[in-house]
Amino acid sequence: MKKNNIENQILVIFGSNGDLAKRKLLPAIFQLFLDNLLPERFAVVGAGSQEKDEVAYRADVREALSLFAARAVSENDARVGDFLEKIFYKKVNNQTEEDFGLLKEYIEELSSRLDITKNIVYYFSIPPFLYEVVAANLVKYGLNTENDGWKRIIVEKPFGYSYDTAIDLDNKLHNGFHEDQIYRIDHYLGKETVQNIMVTRFYNGFFEPIWNRKYIDRIEITASEKIGVGNRGGYYETSGAMRDMIQNHLLQVLAVVAMEPPAIFDSDSIRNETVKVLQAMRPIKANEVADYVVRGQYISGQVGDEVQKGYRQETGVAPNSKTETFVALKVFIDNWRWGEVPFYIRTGKQLPERVTEVVIHLKPAPHQLFKQLCLTELNNMIILRIHPDAGVAIDFGMKIPGAGYKVQNVNMAFHYSDLADKKISEAYERLLLDCMIGDSTLYARADAVKASWKFVDPILQAWKTNPDIPLYFYEAGTWGPTESNTLFGDKFIKWRQPFEKFKTE
Repeated sequence: MKKNNIENQILVIFGSNGDLAKRKLLPAIFQLFLDNLLPERFAVVGAGSQEKDEVAYRADVREALSLFAARAVSENDARVGDFLEKIFYKKVNNQTEEDFGLLKEYIEELSSRLDITKNIVYYFSIPPFLYEVVAANLVKYGLNTENDGWKRIIVEKPFGYSYDTAIDLDNKLHNGFHEDQIYRIDHYLGKETVQNIMVTRFYNGFFEPIWNRKYIDRIEITASEKIGVGNRGGYYETSGAMRDMIQNHLLQVLAVVAMEPPAIFDSDSIRNETVKVLQAMRPIKANEVADYVVRGQYISGQVGDEVQKGYRQETGVAPNSKTETFVALKVFIDNWRWGEVPFYIRTGKQLPERVTEVVIHLKPAPHQLFKQLCLTELNNMIILRIHPDAGVAIDFGMKIPGAGYKVQNVNMAFHYSDLADKKISEAYERLLLDCMIGDSTLYARADAVKASWKFVDPILQAWKTNPDIPLYFYEAGTWGPTESNTLFGDKFIKWRQPFEKFKTE
């Protein structure tokens, strides 16, 4: 039987006792349950290394939901018990082959008892070094075969540590799984406003005609975080902002912004076009890195009433670390639509606000009739706010009431919160549901991952091998090193301050 056209299935979460499962996955599945979007017969199997029984795990899930889905629980307390009946647990040590034989027996017994076809999603909520180990163990016991139902794996980022390791991991996953079985999750692509970029462009006749080099001067993409690395210093030392944010999230956002219209609106066609963008990015050579990329690291600074520690004082961070917590770069896409239009991307930790947005800066009108009468700088913009206060805004010039032709920029904005009768799904809700359905549109394909690593790798190598490339320091609570403004090549142009138009009150 099917419910909402979704086949009955089992979701197995490896790393089910971890932070991601508790904070994101289980609340997302619970919300899908509340929205009646799960199949008629559905089971979640937590696969963790801890020894516990089903009752204990269900108690853990209830506690996680009360912490990370408090509102949903309080408003639907009567349904929590029904949801927990779909939760099961099996102890699995990811590096012990025999445990996967026991997992297979458990799934077969559960499938028979609950009358669920062996359609299975395996979610790898585990450290990246275990991806190939778990995949190989699934293959060893035939848990990847599709003769008794489809099998899919969801892999979290980072997908590889470099271009070579990404290819190696991809080859190992493909030893037992076909490409259409592998779902590389990027939660940024699950955000409503990222998806709406395509609708904004391709549905509205007044946007697409100007979405090219003739009318657009430059594009800014910002993803800032207000917090530091916290207790993730050990992980961040091996990652840095380039691997953590640029290689996956922000290059994917860039690809959606810059893609050509797909022939038809399906998974393959959309991903074909985003891959073309990533493959068309102009390589930054080793001797160009200092001119096109600015890296920074936060130091201690006053933020409100508190003094925030610097990155090198964080737990797990080397005292002389050169790991970047801020990156800004200038990117060109060498194709017909975007020739010589610069894309500026920046991300960082310990910045003033948590915000993600895309700003399309339009070229000024050819003849500036009212330039001398402008009260504000002439700058037409289309602002696509992804988080928070998601929405779309347009900046344009208007005459000030009264005699004469004094002009100032005004803002016309749409906020998703204005759609009071519509619920905005969390990214993991949308992406989990898509995988259950078999829709891979919002998941990264192997060639896209390789293309983004191919672009990023030379920059990382240059930082590693050339000590002359500077690492700039910036105080916590500021917008990163001021040197990032030099990427514009014009002393009068600076990064847009994200909260000039959208507010978070």
